[in-house]
Amino acid sequence: MSLLFVNWDVSPIAFHLFGSEIRWYGLMFPIGFIAGYFIGRRMFKQEGEKLDWVDTLFIIIFISGMIGARLGHVFFYDWEFYKHHPEEIVKTWHGGLASHGGVIGVMLALFIWSRFIVKRSFLWILDKVVVCAALLGGLIRIGNLMNSEIYGVATNLPWGFIFINNGETIPKHPTQLYEAICYLLVFILLFYLYFNTNYRKHEGFITGVFGVLVFTARFFIEFIKNPQVGFEADMTLNMGQWLSIPLILYGGYLICNSRRKDSVISN
Repeated sequence: MSLLFVNWDVSPIAFHLFGSEIRWYGLMFPIGFIAGYFIGRRMFKQEGEKLDWVDTLFIIIFISGMIGARLGHVFFYDWEFYKHHPEEIVKTWHGGLASHGGVIGVMLALFIWSRFIVKRSFLWILDKVVVCAALLGGLIRIGNLMNSEIYGVATNLPWGFIFINNGETIPKHPTQLYEAICYLLVFILLFYLYFNTNYRKHEGFITGVFGVLVFTARFFIEFIKNPQVGFEADMTLNMGQWLSIPLILYGGYLICNSRRKDSVISN
């Protein structure tokens, strides 16, 4: 019986605008942020909060996320190169963003914003942001798929992708698609929990669910993903997995802590 594989030769360019290439990967960011912006407005409106906070919040998230993702790539994945070429750090158009760095950058910015600007609980705002973050994460992985990048090792499974644009001739795991599906399912779950249950009132619970599900998925998918940088080849757990572990543990702590506080209140 012959196996059917996917010959993936889709162009990474979505269209041309005024002579410039507009790539699918680049489109995923504004689509995700615009969708997140309107979801955020709905959240703040539902809770009777100031809607102009949403504008400031998303500017902060965009800037801190981009800076964090870039520095995460520089320090976690390719410091040997950048310490000799520091001028390349600002050249984001050459590629190189790390999601874990983006998460750290956003969390630091949100901590400052929540504590000193709006004077609200850090977890109060984080429970809102992670809903949108799951959606953005799924869209970014779709962008990676369109770029034919960050895919997995060889597979005989019928849904293996042959990334023709990268010169591949054998099917590989479409790990970008695996992650995109996982993150979008997490987004649907978090959206439901926030708008259709009382879990939004249990500070930290939604953030905890995000941390456990998103980074557990990332942890296991990394086992079938090609190394992103050379030094990962000999590692039992790669950099993405090591960075996922504390976020999984923190997520579990938040879930347990929110349940413990609810138990104390009910008693």
